[in-house]
Amino acid sequence: MGHAQIYEKDTAAERRREALIRAVGQGDRDAFYRFYQDTARSLYSYILSLTGNPQEAEDVMQETYLTLWTRAASYVPQGKPMAWLFTIAKNLCFMRFRERKNQADVGLEEWESREEGACWEPLEQAAERRVLLDALGRIGAKERQIVLLHAAAGMKHREVARTLKMPLSTELSKYNRSMKKLQGILAEMGEAGT
Repeated sequence: MGHAQIYEKDTAAERRREALIRAVGQGDRDAFYRFYQDTARSLYSYILSLTGNPQEAEDVMQETYLTLWTRAASYVPQGKPMAWLFTIAKNLCFMRFRERKNQADVGLEEWESREEGACWEPLEQAAERRVLLDALGRIGAKERQIVLLHAAAGMKHREVARTLKMPLSTELSKYNRSMKKLQGILAEMGEAGT
């Protein structure tokens, strides 16, 4: 498949998502369900890259789709419905972080780290998940987003680049460096554990 065909396919997907948002804005529950089915995996991975906590990511995801339902009628089509959805999710994450910061007596440095998507290890997680989250926590926030959007959400590199507003070559380079870093970190962790 050539570059032009991939671009046309991506553009067609974005037009389809915009049509679904317009229908959701008119109260179409079937369109909402189809939009959810089409975007949930990518959205969850993006939110997880910000929160580092699977339960919190699910909560924010639910709030994001609720916001979509209530604000779809005000959506202004610009050819980037996923960017709009990710912006809603990011704002909801930051609102949660600020609320928690105000509720707890926590150092500012700790919360600034959390807002950048640093992974905090939940105690109930399985050992493998803790190891992976720890490894993801050792790479930069942007690197983590790229890896999770591609590897966990199944987005194509071109989609990840467009979502994160960076050239495809930059995204590919960052993805490859991030994967090499993760492999090195996981190898170190494996050696330390044996």
